[in-house]
Amino acid sequence: MDAASSKFPAWFIAFVLLSIHAYVAEGRNESSNPCVDETYRYSDIKGGRTCCLCGTGQYVKNHCTTDLQYGECKECDPNTYSSQPNNRKSCEPCTSCSQPNANLEEKEPCTFAVDTKCQCKQDHYCSSGTETCRLCNPCKECPEGVKVACSGHNNTVCNDKIEEENNNGVIIGIVVALIAALVIALTAYCIRKRYWKRNSNPNRPTNVADEEMPLEAPVVDLQPHHLPAIAKALGWKDMREVARLSDIPEKDIESCQLDHRDDSQEQTVQLLKIWVEKQGRGASKNLIKILEESEKRTTAESVRKILSSSELPA
Repeated sequence: MDAASSKFPAWFIAFVLLSIHAYVAEGRNESSNPCVDETYRYSDIKGGRTCCLCGTGQYVKNHCTTDLQYGECKECDPNTYSSQPNNRKSCEPCTSCSQPNANLEEKEPCTFAVDTKCQCKQDHYCSSGTETCRLCNPCKECPEGVKVACSGHNNTVCNDKIEEENNNGVIIGIVVALIAALVIALTAYCIRKRYWKRNSNPNRPTNVADEEMPLEAPVVDLQPHHLPAIAKALGWKDMREVARLSDIPEKDIESCQLDHRDDSQEQTVQLLKIWVEKQGRGASKNLIKILEESEKRTTAESVRKILSSSELPA
């Protein structure tokens, strides 16, 4: 024994014993908590328990019955996924890449643990600037040649036009300027001629020029059954412009267009409905005002007549 003590110092023996004790303690802790991932609390009429989270690609069919145990974990159903450990009662539905007119295609299929990854079809790009794209646009064509090719997240950049085209642009600009000068001269001549005729007849009564006064819009509490007639007078193009000027989100405008891609009248009705809900009771007055400010007086007059008509659906 004295020989062994001289061969292994006391500090070395103590270190070995402490290491063995720590290893045994760690093994006990691991065996007392079998949960691979984190835990969650669950309560029912029997009381509260701490259960292990089900793993990636699974959902909780039944919760655990004793502390620090797994409940009944089931693999996600087809066309659903779970990307992380969870305590949910169902998995999330996989994303579809086949929405009409979205110009998307599947890049990677959905699995139990990973959602579907979509990408733009060939010759299309996504302008949203985000990793997930809901709508792809056709790439620009460049007759003068491509400077930067179209890719999944940027449109084509075309080459600069050649010098001859620039010269043509200068010539066209000069011609347009000459035509504009001629129109101005003719307009001035006509105004002077009209003024001379008016003043050459002193007996002619003076007429005050009629100025276009702002249209007076009746305040009508628009109901869903009023909208088709107004939508028909507006048309999709003018309705989309009104929505954008009123800060309607672009995703709502796109949704109306995608949900009714073959029916422009229904697209207009649905977008008008969203716009009216945002405007409230002042919708009729605001609609006339926006159309006039957008230099669409003819359309504004048509809408005003519909709002003022006794034939407006009740």
